[in-house]
Amino acid sequence: MEWIQSVDFAILDFIQQFIKNTFLDIPMMIFSYVGEAGACWIVLGIVLCFFKKSRATGVILLASMALTALVGEIALKHLIARPRPFWVNPDITLNISAPSGYSFPSGHSGMSAAAVTVLLARERKRIAVPALVLGVLIVFSRLYNYVHYPSDVICGILLGVLCALIMLFVFRRTGLDRRLSGDRAAG
Repeated sequence: MEWIQSVDFAILDFIQQFIKNTFLDIPMMIFSYVGEAGACWIVLGIVLCFFKKSRATGVILLASMALTALVGEIALKHLIARPRPFWVNPDITLNISAPSGYSFPSGHSGMSAAAVTVLLARERKRIAVPALVLGVLIVFSRLYNYVHYPSDVICGILLGVLCALIMLFVFRRTGLDRRLSGDRAAG
């Protein structure tokens, strides 16, 4: 476990020394806040629910995020109780308000990965590709802002992808995806 922490800090220190600058501080702060509690993805999921053609995608996206939050935020974070990097290295000045709670896994990363996975699986590129770019920026902002370790982010992404794949499978297997989109043959 110590070698993971040393690699994590090496990556965070590299970002702080060679990438962090005043030009990126505000955009990275914005990306972190946009991803707070999956807010941007929840709004997108709700909007998708309003249209018959994308209703199933919206519901699957929201269900994937709910599963990710249940496993990541409610179970794993409290079970593992990993301190955030700025708790361990208090010499860092944060670019954002100090988040509460534990570090592992990254909720921002999990929510973004769940949403993007559903969008990549179900929507056209003109929606999925910008969502992927936004997701990557949200995830990177957590490292840039020194509030998560790289291993938190990687595991958050893996959790989000896994939860999305489970939901995509369940909705497809039960035919709920077709029923939500109004496909009469699904009944």
